[in-house]
Amino acid sequence: MGQLVDGVWHDTWYDTKSTGGAFKRSTSKFRNWITADGRAGPSGEGGFKAESGRYHLYISHACPWAHRTLIFRKLKALEDHIGVSVVHPDMLSDGWTFSTDYDGATGDHLFGSDFLRDIYIRNDPKVSGRVTVPVLWDKAQDTIVSNESSEIIRMFNTAFDAITGNTDDFWPESLREEIEPVNARIYDTFNNGVYKSGFATTQEAYDAAVHPLFETLDWLEERLSSQRYLMGDRITEADWRLFTTLIRFDPVYHGHFKCNRSRIVDLPNLWAYTRELYQWPTPDGGRVADTINLEHIIRHYHYSHDSINPHRIIPIGPVLDYDEPHGRDGR
Repeated sequence: MGQLVDGVWHDTWYDTKSTGGAFKRSTSKFRNWITADGRAGPSGEGGFKAESGRYHLYISHACPWAHRTLIFRKLKALEDHIGVSVVHPDMLSDGWTFSTDYDGATGDHLFGSDFLRDIYIRNDPKVSGRVTVPVLWDKAQDTIVSNESSEIIRMFNTAFDAITGNTDDFWPESLREEIEPVNARIYDTFNNGVYKSGFATTQEAYDAAVHPLFETLDWLEERLSSQRYLMGDRITEADWRLFTTLIRFDPVYHGHFKCNRSRIVDLPNLWAYTRELYQWPTPDGGRVADTINLEHIIRHYHYSHDSINPHRIIPIGPVLDYDEPHGRDGR
Protein backbone atom coordinates (compact mmCIF):
# COMPACT_ATOMS: atom_id res chain seq x y z
CA MET A 1 0.00 0.00 0.00
CA GLY A 2 2.17 2.80 -1.30
CA GLN A 3 1.20 6.33 -2.18
CA LEU A 4 1.64 9.02 -4.79
CA VAL A 5 3.42 12.25 -3.94
CA ASP A 6 3.07 14.88 -6.67
CA GLY A 7 2.39 12.10 -9.15
CA VAL A 8 5.45 10.02 -8.17
CA TRP A 9 4.96 6.56 -6.65
CA HIS A 10 6.48 5.80 -3.24
CA ASP A 11 6.35 2.32 -1.75
CA THR A 12 5.63 3.40 1.82
CA TRP A 13 3.47 1.69 4.43
CA TYR A 14 1.35 3.48 7.01
CA ASP A 15 3.40 5.32 9.63
CA THR A 16 2.37 3.72 12.92
CA LYS A 17 5.39 5.04 14.82
CA SER A 18 3.91 8.52 14.88
CA THR A 19 0.55 7.24 16.16
CA GLY A 20 1.70 5.08 19.05
CA GLY A 21 1.31 1.92 17.01
CA ALA A 22 -2.23 2.70 15.86
CA PHE A 23 -3.44 2.36 12.27
CA LYS A 24 -4.98 5.58 10.91
CA ARG A 25 -6.93 5.30 7.66
CA SER A 26 -6.54 8.02 5.05
CA THR A 27 -9.56 10.07 3.98
CA SER A 28 -10.91 9.55 0.48
CA LYS A 29 -9.84 12.34 -1.86
CA PHE A 30 -12.43 12.32 -4.66
CA ARG A 31 -15.96 13.12 -3.52
CA ASN A 32 -18.12 14.03 -6.52
CA TRP A 33 -21.57 12.51 -7.01
CA ILE A 34 -23.50 11.04 -9.91
CA THR A 35 -27.05 12.37 -9.77
CA ALA A 36 -30.11 11.75 -11.90
CA ASP A 37 -29.96 15.19 -13.52
CA GLY A 38 -26.25 15.99 -13.17
CA ARG A 39 -26.65 18.55 -10.41
CA ALA A 40 -24.02 18.63 -7.68
CA GLY A 41 -24.45 16.18 -4.84
CA PRO A 42 -23.65 16.67 -1.15
CA SER A 43 -19.96 17.24 -1.95
CA GLY A 44 -17.75 17.95 -4.94
CA GLU A 45 -18.81 19.39 -8.27
CA GLY A 46 -21.79 18.82 -10.54
CA GLY A 47 -21.83 17.61 -14.13
CA PHE A 48 -22.05 13.87 -13.47
CA LYS A 49 -25.42 12.87 -14.86
CA ALA A 50 -26.60 9.28 -14.63
CA GLU A 51 -26.21 7.78 -18.10
CA SER A 52 -25.93 4.19 -19.26
CA GLY A 53 -22.41 3.23 -20.30
CA ARG A 54 -20.78 6.45 -19.12
CA TYR A 55 -19.19 5.22 -15.89
CA HIS A 56 -16.68 2.51 -15.04
CA LEU A 57 -15.87 0.93 -11.69
CA TYR A 58 -12.42 -0.24 -10.61
CA ILE A 59 -12.50 -2.76 -7.77
CA SER A 60 -10.59 -5.42 -5.91
CA HIS A 61 -12.47 -8.58 -4.99
CA ALA A 62 -10.38 -8.68 -1.82
CA CYS A 63 -11.36 -5.24 -0.55
CA PRO A 64 -14.52 -4.95 1.59
CA TRP A 65 -14.97 -1.29 0.66
CA ALA A 66 -14.91 -2.09 -3.06
CA HIS A 67 -17.14 -5.09 -2.44
CA ARG A 68 -19.90 -2.76 -1.20
CA THR A 69 -20.04 -1.08 -4.59
CA LEU A 70 -20.07 -4.38 -6.46
CA ILE A 71 -23.02 -5.56 -4.35
CA PHE A 72 -24.99 -2.38 -5.06
CA ARG A 73 -24.16 -2.59 -8.76
CA LYS A 74 -25.81 -6.01 -8.73
CA LEU A 75 -28.70 -5.23 -6.38
CA LYS A 76 -29.65 -2.16 -8.40
CA ALA A 77 -29.47 -3.89 -11.83
CA LEU A 78 -26.54 -1.73 -12.96
CA GLU A 79 -24.31 -4.42 -14.44
CA ASP A 80 -25.37 -3.59 -18.01
CA HIS A 81 -24.87 0.13 -17.40
CA ILE A 82 -21.61 0.41 -15.41
CA GLY A 83 -18.53 -1.51 -16.52
CA VAL A 84 -16.02 -2.99 -14.09
CA SER A 85 -12.30 -3.79 -14.04
CA VAL A 86 -10.79 -6.03 -11.36
CA VAL A 87 -7.24 -5.67 -10.06
CA HIS A 88 -4.89 -8.55 -9.21
CA PRO A 89 -5.30 -9.78 -5.60
CA ASP A 90 -1.61 -9.24 -4.76
CA MET A 91 -0.82 -5.72 -3.57
CA LEU A 92 2.97 -5.53 -3.33
CA SER A 93 5.58 -2.83 -3.98
CA ASP A 94 3.63 -1.36 -6.92
CA GLY A 95 0.31 -1.35 -5.08
CA TRP A 96 -2.75 -2.59 -6.95
CA THR A 97 -1.85 -3.83 -10.42
CA PHE A 98 -3.76 -4.86 -13.53
CA SER A 99 -1.78 -8.04 -14.07
CA THR A 100 -4.04 -10.78 -15.45
CA ASP A 101 -2.01 -13.79 -14.34
CA TYR A 102 -4.57 -14.71 -11.68
CA ASP A 103 -8.06 -16.03 -12.38
CA GLY A 104 -10.66 -13.31 -11.91
CA ALA A 105 -8.28 -10.38 -12.49
CA THR A 106 -9.46 -8.64 -15.64
CA GLY A 107 -6.87 -6.00 -16.45
CA ASP A 108 -7.88 -2.40 -17.16
CA HIS A 109 -10.72 -2.55 -19.68
CA LEU A 110 -10.58 1.17 -20.43
CA PHE A 111 -6.93 2.08 -20.89
CA GLY A 112 -4.87 -1.10 -20.60
CA SER A 113 -2.99 0.39 -17.64
CA ASP A 114 -0.37 -1.56 -15.72
CA PHE A 115 -1.17 -0.13 -12.29
CA LEU A 116 -4.17 1.38 -10.54
CA ARG A 117 -2.02 4.43 -9.80
CA ASP A 118 -2.05 5.12 -13.54
CA ILE A 119 -5.78 5.87 -13.24
CA TYR A 120 -5.11 8.39 -10.47
CA ILE A 121 -2.30 10.01 -12.48
CA ARG A 122 -4.49 10.13 -15.58
CA ASN A 123 -6.97 12.14 -13.53
CA ASP A 124 -4.25 14.44 -12.13
CA PRO A 125 -0.55 14.08 -13.07
CA LYS A 126 0.45 15.76 -9.79
CA VAL A 127 -1.90 13.84 -7.51
CA SER A 128 -0.83 12.99 -3.96
CA GLY A 129 -2.37 10.37 -1.70
CA ARG A 130 -3.05 6.68 -1.24
CA VAL A 131 -4.12 4.68 -4.29
CA THR A 132 -7.21 2.80 -3.17
CA VAL A 133 -10.22 0.95 -4.51
CA PRO A 134 -12.99 1.43 -5.41
CA VAL A 135 -12.59 4.09 -8.08
CA LEU A 136 -15.59 5.31 -10.07
CA TRP A 137 -14.47 6.76 -13.42
CA ASP A 138 -16.36 9.05 -15.81
CA LYS A 139 -15.55 8.20 -19.43
CA ALA A 140 -17.21 11.38 -20.73
CA GLN A 141 -15.05 13.80 -18.71
CA ASP A 142 -12.04 11.45 -18.42
CA THR A 143 -11.93 11.92 -14.67
CA ILE A 144 -12.49 10.25 -11.32
CA VAL A 145 -15.96 10.80 -9.89
CA SER A 146 -15.34 9.26 -6.48
CA ASN A 147 -13.19 6.85 -4.52
CA GLU A 148 -15.40 6.88 -1.42
CA SER A 149 -17.36 3.63 -1.23
CA SER A 150 -20.01 4.81 1.23
CA GLU A 151 -20.99 7.56 -1.20
CA ILE A 152 -20.75 5.43 -4.34
CA ILE A 153 -23.33 2.99 -2.95
CA ARG A 154 -25.71 5.88 -2.28
CA MET A 155 -25.28 7.08 -5.86
CA PHE A 156 -26.03 3.59 -7.12
CA ASN A 157 -29.02 3.40 -4.75
CA THR A 158 -31.05 6.08 -6.53
CA ALA A 159 -29.28 7.97 -9.34
CA PHE A 160 -29.95 5.40 -12.08
CA ASP A 161 -33.50 4.41 -11.11
CA ALA A 162 -35.07 6.07 -14.16
CA ILE A 163 -32.67 4.17 -16.42
CA THR A 164 -32.98 0.72 -14.85
CA GLY A 165 -36.52 0.89 -13.53
CA ASN A 166 -35.17 -0.58 -10.28
CA THR A 167 -36.52 1.49 -7.39
CA ASP A 168 -35.37 -0.71 -4.50
CA ASP A 169 -34.28 1.73 -1.80
CA PHE A 170 -31.61 0.71 0.70
CA TRP A 171 -31.33 4.17 2.25
CA PRO A 172 -34.98 5.08 2.85
CA GLU A 173 -35.54 8.61 4.08
CA SER A 174 -37.72 7.42 6.97
CA LEU A 175 -34.83 5.40 8.44
CA ARG A 176 -31.85 7.64 7.72
CA GLU A 177 -31.59 9.11 11.20
CA GLU A 178 -31.58 5.60 12.67
CA ILE A 179 -29.15 4.22 10.09
CA GLU A 180 -26.43 6.84 10.59
CA PRO A 181 -25.41 6.02 14.21
CA VAL A 182 -25.49 2.29 13.44
CA ASN A 183 -23.26 2.83 10.41
CA ALA A 184 -20.92 5.00 12.46
CA ARG A 185 -20.44 2.44 15.23
CA ILE A 186 -20.01 -0.47 12.82
CA TYR A 187 -17.53 1.47 10.68
CA ASP A 188 -15.35 2.63 13.56
CA THR A 189 -15.23 -0.53 15.65
CA PHE A 190 -15.83 -3.31 13.12
CA ASN A 191 -15.37 -2.42 9.43
CA ASN A 192 -12.25 -0.42 10.27
CA GLY A 193 -11.75 -2.11 13.64
CA VAL A 194 -10.40 -5.27 12.04
CA TYR A 195 -7.72 -3.18 10.32
CA LYS A 196 -6.95 -1.24 13.48
CA SER A 197 -6.46 -4.56 15.26
CA GLY A 198 -4.49 -6.26 12.49
CA PHE A 199 -2.19 -3.36 11.63
CA ALA A 200 -1.49 -2.31 15.23
CA THR A 201 2.21 -2.37 16.09
CA THR A 202 1.91 -2.03 19.86
CA GLN A 203 -0.03 -4.01 22.43
CA GLU A 204 -1.78 -0.86 23.57
CA ALA A 205 -3.01 0.00 20.07
CA TYR A 206 -4.20 -3.57 19.51
CA ASP A 207 -6.06 -3.67 22.82
CA ALA A 208 -7.69 -0.32 22.10
CA ALA A 209 -9.08 -1.70 18.84
CA VAL A 210 -9.89 -5.35 19.49
CA HIS A 211 -12.00 -4.96 22.63
CA PRO A 212 -14.46 -2.45 21.07
CA LEU A 213 -14.61 -4.73 18.03
CA PHE A 214 -15.95 -7.65 20.06
CA GLU A 215 -18.20 -5.40 22.11
CA THR A 216 -19.80 -4.41 18.81
CA LEU A 217 -20.11 -8.03 17.70
CA ASP A 218 -21.85 -8.86 20.98
CA TRP A 219 -24.15 -5.87 20.48
CA LEU A 220 -24.96 -7.00 16.94
CA GLU A 221 -25.58 -10.58 18.07
CA GLU A 222 -28.08 -9.33 20.64
CA ARG A 223 -29.71 -6.90 18.19
CA LEU A 224 -30.25 -9.66 15.63
CA SER A 225 -31.77 -11.98 18.23
CA SER A 226 -35.06 -10.07 18.09
CA GLN A 227 -35.11 -8.60 14.58
CA ARG A 228 -34.22 -9.86 11.14
CA TYR A 229 -32.10 -6.92 9.95
CA LEU A 230 -30.24 -4.07 11.60
CA MET A 231 -33.16 -1.67 11.13
CA GLY A 232 -35.89 -4.20 11.85
CA ASP A 233 -37.84 -5.99 9.13
CA ARG A 234 -36.35 -4.04 6.21
CA ILE A 235 -32.88 -4.60 4.78
CA THR A 236 -30.88 -1.38 4.31
CA GLU A 237 -27.41 -0.20 3.38
CA ALA A 238 -26.39 -0.72 7.01
CA ASP A 239 -26.75 -4.48 6.51
CA TRP A 240 -24.68 -4.51 3.34
CA ARG A 241 -21.96 -2.33 4.88
CA LEU A 242 -21.74 -4.83 7.75
CA PHE A 243 -21.89 -7.90 5.50
CA THR A 244 -18.67 -7.26 3.58
CA THR A 245 -16.67 -7.45 6.82
CA LEU A 246 -18.64 -10.42 8.17
CA ILE A 247 -17.96 -12.52 5.05
CA ARG A 248 -14.20 -11.93 5.46
CA PHE A 249 -14.05 -12.39 9.21
CA ASP A 250 -13.64 -16.13 9.71
CA PRO A 251 -11.53 -16.80 6.56
CA VAL A 252 -9.15 -13.85 7.18
CA TYR A 253 -9.62 -11.41 10.05
CA HIS A 254 -9.99 -13.99 12.82
CA GLY A 255 -6.50 -15.37 12.28
CA HIS A 256 -4.58 -12.95 10.10
CA PHE A 257 -5.64 -9.81 12.01
CA LYS A 258 -5.66 -11.46 15.45
CA CYS A 259 -9.38 -10.87 15.94
CA ASN A 260 -9.65 -14.25 17.59
CA ARG A 261 -11.83 -14.03 20.68
CA SER A 262 -14.59 -15.71 18.70
CA ARG A 263 -15.61 -16.47 15.14
CA ILE A 264 -18.80 -15.50 13.35
CA VAL A 265 -19.80 -19.18 13.28
CA ASP A 266 -19.70 -19.07 17.10
CA LEU A 267 -22.39 -16.36 17.15
CA PRO A 268 -25.61 -18.04 15.98
CA ASN A 269 -27.61 -14.94 15.04
CA LEU A 270 -24.75 -13.29 13.14
CA TRP A 271 -23.82 -16.54 11.43
CA ALA A 272 -27.39 -17.13 10.20
CA TYR A 273 -27.67 -13.47 9.16
CA THR A 274 -24.40 -13.70 7.19
CA ARG A 275 -25.71 -16.76 5.35
CA GLU A 276 -28.98 -15.01 4.53
CA LEU A 277 -27.22 -12.03 2.99
CA TYR A 278 -24.82 -14.33 1.12
CA GLN A 279 -27.82 -16.15 -0.38
CA TRP A 280 -29.76 -12.92 -1.12
CA PRO A 281 -31.43 -13.04 -4.57
CA THR A 282 -30.60 -10.32 -7.09
CA PRO A 283 -32.68 -8.88 -9.98
CA ASP A 284 -30.72 -10.80 -12.61
CA GLY A 285 -31.69 -14.15 -11.11
CA GLY A 286 -28.36 -14.53 -9.33
CA ARG A 287 -27.33 -14.00 -5.73
CA VAL A 288 -25.14 -11.65 -3.74
CA ALA A 289 -22.81 -14.65 -3.48
CA ASP A 290 -21.93 -13.99 -7.13
CA THR A 291 -20.08 -10.82 -6.05
CA ILE A 292 -17.74 -12.75 -3.73
CA ASN A 293 -14.38 -14.21 -4.71
CA LEU A 294 -13.01 -15.93 -1.62
CA GLU A 295 -9.85 -16.99 -3.46
CA HIS A 296 -8.94 -13.33 -4.06
CA ILE A 297 -9.85 -12.44 -0.47
CA ILE A 298 -7.74 -15.14 1.15
CA ARG A 299 -4.84 -14.70 -1.26
CA HIS A 300 -4.69 -10.91 -0.95
CA TYR A 301 -4.48 -10.60 2.80
CA HIS A 302 -2.06 -13.40 3.44
CA TYR A 303 0.20 -12.71 0.47
CA SER A 304 0.22 -8.91 0.45
CA HIS A 305 0.85 -8.10 4.12
CA ASP A 306 4.44 -9.20 4.59
CA SER A 307 4.69 -7.24 7.86
CA ILE A 308 2.13 -9.68 9.30
CA ASN A 309 2.90 -12.81 7.25
CA PRO A 310 6.51 -12.41 6.03
CA HIS A 311 6.73 -15.89 4.51
CA ARG A 312 3.52 -15.36 2.54
CA ILE A 313 2.08 -18.73 3.52
CA ILE A 314 -1.56 -19.07 2.47
CA PRO A 315 -3.44 -20.99 5.19
CA ILE A 316 -5.99 -23.68 4.38
CA GLY A 317 -8.63 -21.77 6.35
CA PRO A 318 -11.87 -22.99 7.94
CA VAL A 319 -14.55 -24.99 6.14
CA LEU A 320 -17.62 -22.73 5.95
CA ASP A 321 -20.97 -23.60 4.39
CA TYR A 322 -22.55 -20.28 3.45
CA ASP A 323 -25.25 -22.17 1.53
CA GLU A 324 -26.58 -23.88 4.64
CA PRO A 325 -30.24 -22.81 5.20
CA HIS A 326 -30.26 -19.68 7.33
CA GLY A 327 -33.61 -20.24 9.08
CA ARG A 328 -34.34 -16.55 9.55
CA ASP A 329 -37.58 -16.36 7.59
CA GLY A 330 -39.81 -16.25 10.65
CA ARG A 331 -37.75 -13.75 12.63
